[in-house]
Amino acid sequence: MAAIALVFQAPISARASAKSNSYDEQVCDPLADYFLGMEDYGEAIRRHRAVISDDPANALAHYHLGFAYGVVGQHRQELAEYQKAIGLGLDDWQLFLNLGLLYLENGQTRDATQVLRLAALLGPERPETHFNLALAYERRGALAQAEQEALLSLQMDPSQPDARNTLGAIYAEEGNYVRASQEWNELVGENPDYTPAQTNLKILHHVENGGPQGASKIGAEPSSYIRVP
Repeated sequence: MAAIALVFQAPISARASAKSNSYDEQVCDPLADYFLGMEDYGEAIRRHRAVISDDPANALAHYHLGFAYGVVGQHRQELAEYQKAIGLGLDDWQLFLNLGLLYLENGQTRDATQVLRLAALLGPERPETHFNLALAYERRGALAQAEQEALLSLQMDPSQPDARNTLGAIYAEEGNYVRASQEWNELVGENPDYTPAQTNLKILHHVENGGPQGASKIGAEPSSYIRVP
């Protein structure tokens, strides 16, 4: 069966031998984090750089700085700061989730899969870790694993339209058009303004009616990857 070009909607490095204090024990500068929370990323970057200048071993500050860099699109600096945080021993699911999203954005699906597996291990109760791992598996064509992770994410939080859209796309890529159509129809029925599922239904109907596969793109990925601070 020829592959359907579907519209998806959105969304590890070795451990250092010397482990720093845990995520919960570490403290970052409250004022620097205040500006991060207020989404004043320029000021957050400036203040976190100052924190690191005074305390280069503050893994949490490196992570927060990397997060701020990522939000403003400075991804090379984002990656460098995440790697420093990991090297200093920080092992929080949010850090590895954001690193995995960065790899996904860069098309590094093998690295993304490895990192997001670790995020899911560190945050097994978090639906977003399993959803993004499903996206990584789907990109690599590991559809059985992608389906499993998408279903697990939805079991934890059934209200995720992006995850439901992704699951429908996985079904379609597996050739199970009936389940894909059912998933998208239910999603559109509950969320009439959710356009990715509407688009995917139109593409699926086109294919089922004998139209060329690949003329349009059914999608599972989010329009943008949402980082988790």
